[in-house]
Amino acid sequence: MPTARRRVVVRAPGKINLSLGVGAVDDRGYHALATVFQAVDIYETVSATRADELSLEVHSEVPGEIPLDESNLALRAAELLRTEFDLRDGAALHIHKQVPIAGGMGGGSADAAATLVALDRLWGLGLGSEGLRQLGSRLGADVPFAMLGHTALGRGNGADLTTVLTHGEWTWLLAVPGGHLSTPAVFRRFEEIATGGGRPPVTHPTVDERQLQALSGGNLELLADTLHNDLQAAAFSLHPGLEPVVEAAEQHGALAALVSGSGPTVAVLVEDEAQARSIAAGLMSESLVESCLVARGSAAGASVLEEE
Repeated sequence: MPTARRRVVVRAPGKINLSLGVGAVDDRGYHALATVFQAVDIYETVSATRADELSLEVHSEVPGEIPLDESNLALRAAELLRTEFDLRDGAALHIHKQVPIAGGMGGGSADAAATLVALDRLWGLGLGSEGLRQLGSRLGADVPFAMLGHTALGRGNGADLTTVLTHGEWTWLLAVPGGHLSTPAVFRRFEEIATGGGRPPVTHPTVDERQLQALSGGNLELLADTLHNDLQAAAFSLHPGLEPVVEAAEQHGALAALVSGSGPTVAVLVEDEAQARSIAAGLMSESLVESCLVARGSAAGASVLEEE
């Protein structure tokens, strides 16, 4: 058995969806998805220290309410491990948050991913990457990707992952307009729009092959042309402040902009950091957003920073 540790620190990245195709609901109640994830260098950092009980503290650099009860994904990850392996071990968990809360960037999933990796080492379980990803998929479709990182094609409910090779640099302005969107509510609105328009979701959504070509060839213009989110219209409908951000970003010279995942963070594709900061200044001056972050993809997945 691997050696248990006294303290482990792990960080995991936030993500954006370069494309998100949403299909029909299966017999388990999950929507079929076809998505291209890209991890960005904005991180959630989880430290886990041996303790008699399970506890959680959060220090956040971003605004918003974070549940500290059993609904928190980090605590759910810890309880999943304890249940799965019939453990009574405790841990004092501390999360340092940088990913926007309820922003469609998978911050909670990154917390869960980092917690699983940290506790696997803290408790000496030795599950390995594949075992951890399989467990993580039971907590949500974004959790396995937060472990894998970089850029990946996600199928099924998003947890069936294939790494996508990329070439070149990808710089993003992440525009945070304020307010939150409930992921289930966005999916419900998506279904209402699809049904009302007489276009029910397809059974098996697909990803535009040109997007994969753009990533492998480092083609910014082609990537911009293939950014797509089936949930965007639903997010616009539920958050009236979103569409003006997308439009203004493009008017200020962005290559393209779209809602990330279920929103409300808007991912803006730019040529470099200077352009990102110029567009951010424009959005802030027009009071369209509360904050802006510059990020780069494709960042590494969950990684151990310290252990003792």
